[in-house]
Amino acid sequence: MYWNVGEAVRVRDVIDSLEAAYPTELAESWDAVGLVCGDPGAVVQRVLFCVDPTEATVDEAIDFGAQLLVAHHPLLLRGVNGVPADDHKGRVVHRLIRAGIGLYCAHTNADSANPGVSDALAEAIGLRVHRPLAPHHEGAATGLGRIGELPEPEPFRSFVQRVADNLPTTAWGVRGAGEPERPIRTVAVSGGSGDSFLDAAAAAGVDAYVTADLRHHPAGEHIARAEVPGTSVPALVDVAHWASEWPWCQQAADVVAAALPDTVEVLVSTRRTDPWTVHTGAATDPGRALA
Repeated sequence: MYWNVGEAVRVRDVIDSLEAAYPTELAESWDAVGLVCGDPGAVVQRVLFCVDPTEATVDEAIDFGAQLLVAHHPLLLRGVNGVPADDHKGRVVHRLIRAGIGLYCAHTNADSANPGVSDALAEAIGLRVHRPLAPHHEGAATGLGRIGELPEPEPFRSFVQRVADNLPTTAWGVRGAGEPERPIRTVAVSGGSGDSFLDAAAAAGVDAYVTADLRHHPAGEHIARAEVPGTSVPALVDVAHWASEWPWCQQAADVVAAALPDTVEVLVSTRRTDPWTVHTGAATDPGRALA
């Protein structure tokens, strides 16, 4: 984009830069992306980037003096008949409007873009990305998830620690399912809930698969397949949903910073909007847990 000296940056200019990187046509048909509230013609000097548009991130946007909040998760994904101020989502909308802050959401379009959410996750844990895990079509650079490679193989227990060390700390933590000493070199990742790609990860022949929100039965059935002679399936690493997508916030902030003049300041939210707040360890006496 070209800017005349003294020309103000508008909300629509920020949106243009985001949609050039994360085209809305990449969004799934059920998704709700785009400008939720705010005036496209409003002047922008500060933009805050977050995973979840919650009251906590609205507080942060107000404290920062932002005119636009860019979130990954949609605020109004399902149809609503109103946004009353005594409802959680309605309260968020009312607070944003009263503060003069717009809200823009880039969700599955940011998941599928190249680079996108899973590229940011892969970069955070030190992978060199090769291709999408679930490309839009054969040979496409866009699609969901990514397949990458570590610089050198390392034991699975070390790889799980690598993931934990390079993502934000959460009460959910980081869990691994697999043989602790198994060498890990090739890795599939999918930011957000990714157990729908367990078969794709297995078909890709990777050593490990990193995602969020893995459920008991799909994960257990996946690991059980390794007991079949001649069958190998990826070890699993399960992280908090919020933590898996938070690296994207810096990627999106960099997109806007690169496209717009220095008069626009960007900030990545540091509010932990993962819903889990307490995580206790295993019982000191394993037998007691089964008593």
